[in-house]
Amino acid sequence: MDRYRIPPDTTVDLAAFDPGDTAGLEEKEAKERVAALNRRLEGLQELLYAEGKHRVLVVLQATDTGGKDGVIRHVFDGVNPQGVKVASFGRPTEKALAHDYLWRVHPHTPGSGEMVIFNRSHYEDVLVVRVHGLVPEGVWSRRYAQINAWERLLAEEGTTILKFFLHISPEEQAERLAARRDDPAKRWKFSRGDLEERGRWSAYRAAYEEVLSRTSTPWAPWYVVPADRKWFRNLVVATTLVDALESLHMAYPDPGEDLTAVLIPPAG
Repeated sequence: MDRYRIPPDTTVDLAAFDPGDTAGLEEKEAKERVAALNRRLEGLQELLYAEGKHRVLVVLQATDTGGKDGVIRHVFDGVNPQGVKVASFGRPTEKALAHDYLWRVHPHTPGSGEMVIFNRSHYEDVLVVRVHGLVPEGVWSRRYAQINAWERLLAEEGTTILKFFLHISPEEQAERLAARRDDPAKRWKFSRGDLEERGRWSAYRAAYEEVLSRTSTPWAPWYVVPADRKWFRNLVVATTLVDALESLHMAYPDPGEDLTAVLIPPAG
C-alpha cells in the first residue's frame, strides 16, 4: 500500500490521486481479501492487547460522506471492543475552547495494548477552522508544526500512528448525499449543513492538500485512500493496518512458569 503513502516533504496535489482507483481489482476479490484481513486483524489486536507494550492510533479524515463510519464498521469487524476504542471530535465545547486545541484530544490517545480510532481528529483545527475563518491565519498556520511535534511525542513514547484521508470525488459525494436524503433508514444522517459544506469543496480541498503536504512524517504518515469504491477503500485501510501491526513483531507474554503439568481441579 506504499503507493498511497505520502512521503515527507511532498507537495500534494489531490488532482493526481484518482478517487476511483481500484488497482485493477474486482469487487469480489477485494471483499474476499478484506474478510481474510479481518480475521488476521482480530488475532493481531488480541496479541496487541495481551502483550501490552505497543499503542496504535488510527486517524480517519474525510469530507462529508467520505466513509469514516464505514471503515470502522467493516475494517474492524470482529475485533474485541475491550482493546479498541473510537473517539469522535465534533464542535468543541466552551470548556475545550478555554484550553489549547489539543487539550481535548490527548486524553483519548491509546494506552499500552490499546488501539484507538479517531473519527475526525485534531486536524479539524487546521481544516474547519481554516475554511470557516474561526481563527486568524497566523494561529492555524503554526499548528502544522505543533501537530508534528505532538505526534512525534506520541511516537517516541511507543505509539504507532496511521493517518488515512478517505478521498472521494464530488460526483460520488453527490450520490451519497442523495442516497441519505432518499432512504428513510439513512435520512437521520442527512443535514442541510452538509450541503453548505459541499459549497466549500474547493476550500476544503486546498486545506487538505496543505495538511497532507505539511504533516505526513516518518513517525505519522498520511495515506490518501481512493474511496469512491467502498470495497477498495476498506481493502487499502485493512491492508495498511495489518502490515503495520505485523511489523511490530509482537509475541504473547511468557507466563513465567511451566504450566504443562498444572491440573485443573474439579469444581467445588
